[in-house]
Amino acid sequence: MDCVSFLVIKECYSDRIEMSVIKFALRSFMKNKSLKLRMIGVRFFILFVLLIGNSSQLFAINVGSDNYRQNPFDSVEEMTNQLLIIIDSHRSNYPENEEDYFLSLNNLLGDFVEFNFVAKRVMGSSYGKVDPALRKSFLDVFKRGLIESYGRGLMAYSNEKIVILNRQNAFDTGRLIVKQEIQDGNSSYPLQYMMVRKRSDKTWTIINVSLNGIDLTKTFASQFRNSITRHSGNLSKVIDSWL
Repeated sequence: MDCVSFLVIKECYSDRIEMSVIKFALRSFMKNKSLKLRMIGVRFFILFVLLIGNSSQLFAINVGSDNYRQNPFDSVEEMTNQLLIIIDSHRSNYPENEEDYFLSLNNLLGDFVEFNFVAKRVMGSSYGKVDPALRKSFLDVFKRGLIESYGRGLMAYSNEKIVILNRQNAFDTGRLIVKQEIQDGNSSYPLQYMMVRKRSDKTWTIINVSLNGIDLTKTFASQFRNSITRHSGNLSKVIDSWL
């Protein structure tokens, strides 16, 4: 089953579990670019920083100073640069090095995305009603699904231009949206990152992403509600069927 447009993403679900909106977004973008779906879809979503194992020197751009984390626009720009480095460093041996690639993405995602907050919003009222161990299990499988879906999609990146649209120098709020756009010459694909400033260290973190107008947190929350209803409130079954 394919999606031909982001506008019908919400209606395109599998019977087992409403299939990740990411996979459909990837398929839609691939179709627009006249490429076959090889689960190497598109590379838009989360853009981050990485230091792992023997790759520490390769990914050491600006890691000596994290001043860019104090500015949401600089943070997104730096994350974009780091992501492109990760893609390039794994491309030649992909998919044989897929597990190492996913591990790299896992490290960087954890640094820039507030996954606990996202999972809490996705789970809604169920969050406070279940055992903490089950909450942790859902967070792990939710994060894994994002990493694997986007990781495969990111390999389709082919030097499209990525720009920030609403950069500003002054921001006295603790929450704002960074607008980014992917331009491939013929089309443009908007991204919006909802970011909040942490009180502890004043750094900015991502709490939601919108792809071409599709709010991912709301979409996953709907997926979770439908799944928890289908499985009569059994979160273990929801977790088992999430991927």
